[in-house]
Amino acid sequence: MNRLFLWLMRALACVPLPALRALGAAIGLLMYALAGRRRRVALTNLRLCFPEWDETQRRSTARRNFICFVQAFLDRAWLWSAPPEVVRQRITLTGEVDELRRPEAAIMFAPHFYGMDAGGAGVVQQALRQSGSIYSPQKSAVLDAWMRAGRERFGDVVMVNRRDGIRPVIKWLRGGRYLYLLPDMDLGAQDSVFVPFFGVPCATVTALPRLARMGRARVVSCITRMTPQGYETQVSAPWPDYPSGDDEADAARMNRELEAEIRIMPEQYYWVHRRFKTRPPGEPALY
Repeated sequence: MNRLFLWLMRALACVPLPALRALGAAIGLLMYALAGRRRRVALTNLRLCFPEWDETQRRSTARRNFICFVQAFLDRAWLWSAPPEVVRQRITLTGEVDELRRPEAAIMFAPHFYGMDAGGAGVVQQALRQSGSIYSPQKSAVLDAWMRAGRERFGDVVMVNRRDGIRPVIKWLRGGRYLYLLPDMDLGAQDSVFVPFFGVPCATVTALPRLARMGRARVVSCITRMTPQGYETQVSAPWPDYPSGDDEADAARMNRELEAEIRIMPEQYYWVHRRFKTRPPGEPALY
């Protein structure tokens, strides 16, 4: 079954982008109607983060969120299988792109917007020669190999298993490499602090400031937006005075940076994840 799925994804790489996006929209609406558990998670997140919205606005955003989720997933077909010139044409880098060509190490803060895989591919293909990322292995060996091959397709990319710890990451940062980091998921209480995210106490990992400090690396944002033409990845200037040495304050700042980006395109953030799953001691579950 997995091999049939991969064959289908490779076949979809040839489909014109407007048609592929239309297919993703149709499947996304179907998923919104049928995937009740994930729909409830997304709506709960939106109620917590946007209490000023009415229920109609939240449901409209959640529907568009499911559409973007499926569209970005199907886009992996061309992202990981289409000719390199097609990928280059569909991904645009904007902002302080020269920051990614400097020889000093940097951590690219790349939160879980649905364009994160496209942003990683575009950055490596068009700006970087050496970079790395941390990943969690998939249960299926076939799917794991497919995803790793896709993410390692362009440039000199190293994928580090999350179970291997941070030592390999620190070593390559100190060697002047770049890290594409997605530190905005709820990974439990260990190595996390409770800091506000849209005003709600949220278990937030301190990986970004810790790795920046130990790896002697700059931090730049790499925010990827889905567009009708493909994707746009905006690169920021290095964050000033970061890390500060206070991991809790730095984690709170990371969340504020993320909040500002989410408000620009709330329908493209990973709301189907239980971002508030881990609660402070004594607080009730939210899902």
